[in-house]
Order: sequence, then structure tokens, then C-alpha cells
Amino acid sequence: MTLSFDAPPWLVAVDLQNVFGDTGSEWFTPDFAVASAGAARLRPAFGTRVALTRFVAPAEPAGAWIPYYRDWPFALVPADDPLYDLVAEIPAGDATIVTRTTFGKWDDGTQDALGHPTDIVLTGVSTDCCILSTALAAADAGVRVRVVADACAGLTPLDHQRALDALSLYAPLIEITTIADVLAALPVDNRIGEVPRR
Repeated sequence: MTLSFDAPPWLVAVDLQNVFGDTGSEWFTPDFAVASAGAARLRPAFGTRVALTRFVAPAEPAGAWIPYYRDWPFALVPADDPLYDLVAEIPAGDATIVTRTTFGKWDDGTQDALGHPTDIVLTGVSTDCCILSTALAAADAGVRVRVVADACAGLTPLDHQRALDALSLYAPLIEITTIADVLAALPVDNRIGEVPRR
């Protein structure tokens, strides 16, 4: 089935940060370079319709996050700590930055910041956590989601595939696709257009 977009889509690159890309981090994702390279390859085709998300620790963990951060105390640093910076390969530039203390990055605030899009393309890490959580929330909100399999990475290749298999169960709300198919579906003359900056 040929990929097509009913409306100009947004590229949402999830959590391409040092905390997941640095080999010395306790949250290092082994195939992170695959996800970041894929996002970098897709980014120019979306013009200013690019959102880069960041996961950060809450200032004061609450509820189930208390024992979570008891297990991962290294991550309890301020949001502006270099640990949570975007990796150098994915500079912020004119992208919309979405920072959340939750795995899922799709909420009312994200929808508002992106002008309530009807179509998004997801890349980033990790497929089995933040990609999964973001995709499901966006689909529930009525957004058509395309997850780019070769521009995402899971904690392991098996976890990556399991997450893709679970996400594929939500078709046609969520579709698994590839970098090549996304690029082929986008206008070559950049008719996607620019998003008015606020």
C-alpha cells in the first residue's frame, strides 16, 4: 500500500538526547545512532513542521515516579542539565521543542504547539517506551500516526520489533512505514509549506 498524507504532516522526533545516545549513560539505547540518523535524513523534507521532544525528570517525583527514580537516581538532574540536551546531530534550529516529564509526549499542550495537526510522522527512541506511549496518545486524540521503523530504536532489536508489532494492531490509526516511503510521499518541491511562527 502506497503511503499518502491527507494533510501536511509534522515530523515528531522523540527524545534524541544525550541521556539515550551517550554510551556512558545508564539509559543508553544501543541503536540510537540509527534513529538519530533517520530523523536527520527526514528532517529537511518537513520544513518548519518539525517537533523535537525532550524527556526530563520532574523537580519533585510523585506517585509511581518516586520508586521509579529511586531505581534511576542518576536521572534526577535539572531539565537544563547536559544529560537532557538534544544530541549534536539533531540541533534545535527552528524546530518546536516539546519538553515533558512523561514517557508519552502527546497531550493538549503538544497539540496546541503544533497547531492541531491531523498527521504526524514519529521517529526516535525508544520504540518500546516513549514512541509507543506517544503514538497511542496521539491516535486516541484522532491524529493519524506513521511510525518510521528504520528511524526508531528500541532497547534491543527484539523490543523494537515487539513494539512495532503492538503498534501495528492499531491500524489504520497507526501505520508502520519506512524512511524511503515517507520521503516518496512528500512533495519534492516542498509544497508542505512553512508554519507561521508565533
